[in-house]
Amino acid sequence: MGENSSQQVHRYRRNSSRVEVQVPVSDDTLGIGDLAALTGVPVRTIRYYCDEGIIASVRTVGGHRRFDGAAVERLGMVRRLRGLGLGLAAIARVLAGERSVAEAVAEERAALDVRLAELAWRRAALRAVEEAGPAERAARLELLAAVEDGAAARDALAAFWRRQMVAIPASGKLASAFVDLAVPAPPADPAVPQVVAYAELVALVADRSLTRLLRGRALENLKEIHDEDELMYGVGEACALVEPLVVAGEAPRPGPELDRYVAVHAAVRGVRDTQGFRRELLANVEPDRDPRFRRYWRLVSEVSGEKATLGSTHLWLADALERDLTA
Repeated sequence: MGENSSQQVHRYRRNSSRVEVQVPVSDDTLGIGDLAALTGVPVRTIRYYCDEGIIASVRTVGGHRRFDGAAVERLGMVRRLRGLGLGLAAIARVLAGERSVAEAVAEERAALDVRLAELAWRRAALRAVEEAGPAERAARLELLAAVEDGAAARDALAAFWRRQMVAIPASGKLASAFVDLAVPAPPADPAVPQVVAYAELVALVADRSLTRLLRGRALENLKEIHDEDELMYGVGEACALVEPLVVAGEAPRPGPELDRYVAVHAAVRGVRDTQGFRRELLANVEPDRDPRFRRYWRLVSEVSGEKATLGSTHLWLADALERDLTA
């Protein structure tokens, strides 16, 4: 279990090699009042830093704290880092040589970025409830209250897709790439519609029947597909060919893009591209054409701003396959 800030500071205090000892008064040392005057740090604060092991001191025979000249620069560093908002635990690591100033500042900035993202999400969520009409407000409140923040929402979506891929023997690299494409990054400063759309995504994947639908298809594919990586690469290429058509708003239709899509499915099953196979393939991809998944990919577009997502291009191909068989 990790230490909290107080425990970390006290660890430095216990381990500090500079302990207070009683020594005769020396002209080379500074009294606590002099140190306060030189640095602008209140005497009470200096005492606290001494007690926490941040600043070292020695004691005179009379019990007064004395400081060497290095304490001025050391205390100045503490003051500057505190002015940037760093905690004493982080400052103690810098003074101990365990972290550079740049590393400590970068860590603080990263933590602040996380906090700002959480606050931005919360602000947009509050505004979404505030702006909802009386008839819609209760439902929107329930929807948004179920999503703690953007990071938690993304984790929920990523967990959904990873559960589906347990039954798919794809390489870890490809599986991670797919999850990255299927799960939009929460906007750093989301607008109200983006927060609402993201919360709806989380609500959609909470439907366990969707998991059963996809996992059932994946288990069937295990019997037929000999190379899942090859399939994912090939489908990705077909989706890339379709992307300009989706962006242009062209309706699904047969063509070289669909032929590439069908060809890779046939290849990984060791069969030929025939009308009979195309009918079997349409039945196989039917779960992807479920209205809930159509809604999922529309919401992804709302969040990300992308006109063509992985899901929308794949749906275009699946719909093109249906049109080809019914033409």
